[in-house]
Amino acid sequence: MARLKNLSYATLYLKSHFKLDKGGEADEALLKGTLGDVAEALGQPKMTPEEYELHLKKLDELLSLQGSDTIYNLGTWLNALGLKLTVAVCTDTEDNTANAERRFPSG
Repeated sequence: MARLKNLSYATLYLKSHFKLDKGGEADEALLKGTLGDVAEALGQPKMTPEEYELHLKKLDELLSLQGSDTIYNLGTWLNALGLKLTVAVCTDTEDNTANAERRFPSG
């Protein structure tokens, strides 16, 4: 937990948990736990206990959302911890095409 108090380490921790293995499926419980760990490390020191509890409650709510609301609310949620969502260039186009087809079936 002490390492997660470092913003750079927290960022790497989140990135490693967002990345799916080839053929892997998203694990909602793991994602919630990962975000909760980061919230504990980064949020508790700068939030009152009430604000921190509300922040965790917002996490539960945003993870139950569908569509674009989820991504926008996650961005806002992370921003309160001093983090932000970003978009990066994919370097392995073969894996990325396969992942896109699996997540967004045509039809």
